[in-house]
Amino acid sequence: MIVHSKVRGVSARALEQFAARAQRAAGVRGEVSVLVTSSAELRRLNCCFRGKNTVTDVLSFSSAGGTAGDIAISAEVGERNARRLGHSAADEMKILILHGLLHLAGYDHETDGGAMARKEARLRRALGLPAALIERAADGTRAGTDKRRS
Repeated sequence: MIVHSKVRGVSARALEQFAARAQRAAGVRGEVSVLVTSSAELRRLNCCFRGKNTVTDVLSFSSAGGTAGDIAISAEVGERNARRLGHSAADEMKILILHGLLHLAGYDHETDGGAMARKEARLRRALGLPAALIERAADGTRAGTDKRRS
C-alpha cells in the first residue's frame, strides 16, 4: 500500500488489511500493489495508458509473472464520491480496491455481459460494503471510469 495522498479517516494499514481480505475473496493470486494518489496523477496515468485525458477514480494494470498487477486510486475522487453517496471515505476506498481487484482477476464490465457486476455485488455484500461501482454506473452516480490494462 502506497499512500501519496492521504484520505481523512483512512489508515494505510486498514486499507492494506482490507486489500488482502478482498484479494482472497476475489481469487486474485500474486502480489498486488495499491497506490492512493492525487487526481492529477490519475489523470496522467489515464492519459498515458488509456489515451484519455480525464480524471478517474480507479485504474487497474494487470501484470505478467508473479505479480497480479497494480491498482491506482484517486484520493480526491474517492472522498468526493463518499460525500456525495453518503458513506465513509474508508468504505469508498475499499469499494475502489475491490473494483480494481476484479479487473485484475480478468473481469471487464464494459464487455462481460454483467459477470463483473454480479461478482462485485456478491463480494460487496460479503465484505460489508455499500453500493458497488457498477451499480452506481447503472444509476448514473459514478464519477469516473476505469479500465483494466494489460
